[in-house]
Amino acid sequence: MGQFKNQAEAEAAGVYISKVKSYVKREGRLTRAQARALEEHWPTMGIEYAERRLDLTEEFGRSAPVVLEIGFGMGKSLVEMAAAAPDKDFIGIEVHRPGVGACLAEAGELGLTNLRVMEHDAVEVFQHMLPDAALTRLQLFFPDPWHKKRHHKRRIVQPEFVQRVREKLTIGGHFHMATDWENYAEHMAEVMDNADGYTNTASEGHYVPRPDYRPVTKFETRGQKLGHGVWDLIYERVS
Repeated sequence: MGQFKNQAEAEAAGVYISKVKSYVKREGRLTRAQARALEEHWPTMGIEYAERRLDLTEEFGRSAPVVLEIGFGMGKSLVEMAAAAPDKDFIGIEVHRPGVGACLAEAGELGLTNLRVMEHDAVEVFQHMLPDAALTRLQLFFPDPWHKKRHHKRRIVQPEFVQRVREKLTIGGHFHMATDWENYAEHMAEVMDNADGYTNTASEGHYVPRPDYRPVTKFETRGQKLGHGVWDLIYERVS
């Protein structure tokens, strides 16, 4: 970043800084069901990226608590959460098109009306589209751990990012992270403990038991059978 403290400062000075991506976009091939779901359900459940602020009340046709998940994979757990909480509205962001298609297929089959999806870089969505203080919960479950030390800068949980999340949470809103990499869990805790405006909701230590609202995925179950741990961290926005 050179003489600039952050991306916004560089942009204000008219300087372009190449951004480090926290993900690798793997397109993959769409199944027929995924392609059909995109065609049938994107018009009602998809949100196109544009540099404009979303009106979430208009988008969902009501005013309700909004939960946003970054990187929902194939969307099974996100759909399960939306179906289990009809009093809340859910937004999922994912860059993997087959995952978006799979999520829409399941949501469409259940006839969900409280779920919207986006296919774009979450950092840019936060910067240009999400209103401030719009979310009651931000979910980041099993993000790419970038386990090699030289790749740690690619981890999405970084000081600048967590402050952007803070802006989008309501006071009292929660930032919920989960990972099966202990080193990443420790990194998350270190970043969050040093972040202004947050408090850890754990009664002791850094981690909390898995809340009932977070479904256990097949991936997680398989890992547990192999003796892998899972760490949940929930931080509350207090200012």
